[in-house]
This record gives sequence, C-alpha cells and structure tokens, in this order.
Amino acid sequence: MRSFDPVQLGSIELFCKAAELGSFTAAAEALGLTPASVSRSISRLESRLGVRLFARTTRQIRLTREGELYRDQCQQALEQIADAERILTGQQKVPSGLLRISVGTPYAHYRLLPLLPRFQQAYPQIEVELSIANRVVDFVEEGYDLAIRLGVPPDSRLIAHTLEEATLGLFAAPAYLARRGQPRSIAELEQHDCIQFILPSSGRAMPWIFKDAQGRDMDFHFKSRQRIHDDVLGCVNWAIAGGGLFQIYHFIADAAVRRGELVEVLQQAGYRTRRFSILYPHNRHLSARVRAFVEFLRQAVASP
Repeated sequence: MRSFDPVQLGSIELFCKAAELGSFTAAAEALGLTPASVSRSISRLESRLGVRLFARTTRQIRLTREGELYRDQCQQALEQIADAERILTGQQKVPSGLLRISVGTPYAHYRLLPLLPRFQQAYPQIEVELSIANRVVDFVEEGYDLAIRLGVPPDSRLIAHTLEEATLGLFAAPAYLARRGQPRSIAELEQHDCIQFILPSSGRAMPWIFKDAQGRDMDFHFKSRQRIHDDVLGCVNWAIAGGGLFQIYHFIADAAVRRGELVEVLQQAGYRTRRFSILYPHNRHLSARVRAFVEFLRQAVASP
C-alpha cells in the first residue's frame, strides 16, 4: 500500500484552490504564494499520481476527467479534516456551501419544493441545486450530495435512510364517476378505465397495490389502453381531466381532493404504502450542510 506523505496534504490544498479558482495565479494570490510554487507543487502531485490533473494552455487551466474525480474526493477529505478540528476545538461551523440533490418528479413537486423555503430561512448560507428527474444518478460521476428515491436501491454502495412510508389511494374525477359509476370491489376495476404508469427504470407497468378481504397485501396487474411513460404527474392530470382511475399517494392527491377535482374510491381495500428514502454513498463524508438538510427534511415530513 502506498504511504501517505504529510507534505502531500499541502499539495492537495493547493490543487483544490487552483481547481476552485481556475488559475494557478489566483490560487497563489489567495494563499500568499508564488504562481511558480503552486505550479511545481501540483506537478509533483501529478507525477506521484501518474495522471494529469489539469489540461494547461498559455491562457487557462482546465480540470481533466481524472482531475474532476480527484477534486471531488479531496474536497470531501479536507472538509472531514476541518470538521474533526472544529469538533476538537469546540467550534461549530454554520452549514454553508452548495448542496446538490437529485429527486424524483412527484416527491419534488408535492413534498420537497413546498418545504424548501423553510429550509432556506433556517440555513441562509446553503445554496440548493436540484435535479428533478425520474432516473438513477451516479453520485461520483455527477457530483450529487444525496438523492431522494422511491424504495431501497439494490446498490450496496449506497446508504438508504427511510424518509417516510407514503400511503396510496385510488382516485378519479367526479365527472368520470358520474359517467361510469364507482367501483365497489377490486374485481370491478376490470370494467373501468384505469390509467397505467410505465416505469422509466424498467419499461414495465407499475402495479396498483391493495389489501384483499382478509387484509393480505395484493398487487393488481392490469392491461390498459391508457398509458403514460416517465411522468407520473401526467397520470394525475389525466385522472383530474376525467380520463379514468389512478392510484397515487395521498400527499399528491390531497390538494385536488380539497378542490373537488378528485374523489377517493375503494377505501375499504385498505391502505398500502411505498417507501421513500434518502440516499448517499456509504464512503462519502457527510458535510454539515448535508446533515442539516437530512435532519430538517426527516423532521418536516414527520410533522408537516
């Protein structure tokens, strides 16, 4: 195993500052050094690693692919060292910096976005950047701090903390129910227009989930002439427009129910839940801003 030279820590700090400012000269000025000493230090670091960290021209420097990966890991390591020093000296840092979050469309629009103003008021020094999309992200490659996703991923490199068990209900517009009548049992759903959501991850239809007459969990698979890919909120709006029945989370449907746009049916089938989780890589140090966000969101969801 390659030993770690304590002098290397200084080179890493120089490297991170140059990457942040995009210039050896700017990094040197910020740290009170000469541009030549910064350049030599980073060259020694590149030689030790056996890779080019920067692509250099006469006018600018640019991180290489390897440099971007190294920067991400080094920044986390330096922040972890700083946190350890603050703990030992009794200093508590105010959470700050950029927080990058990947979140699926339904949870973003109906859970996270309404809560973010409260988070921003509590932590004004944290910048929040969201990617709202229903896809799997690569934390290292794409640079996200955490993600909010449905279920628990099979990826062993990720840590998943349960955010909530969200209850589901079956809903339709009053106009649809006036035209077609209310289903009185799960079996009657075969005679109704059921809007089907196709999962982007697998291309398969998401089953509706109920409890049978004995209280046992059951999945309802069906064929439908009404299907939507990728955007589950499109299914909700189709149902509001009177297109048919759709199973969705109560936290999404509640506002439409209060406005009289949707009516819940088959409540006797019992409520099933699906889990939403906060995900982050198991080998990534949790910064103060990530810890602040996770704690805030778990408390806010538990006590809306």
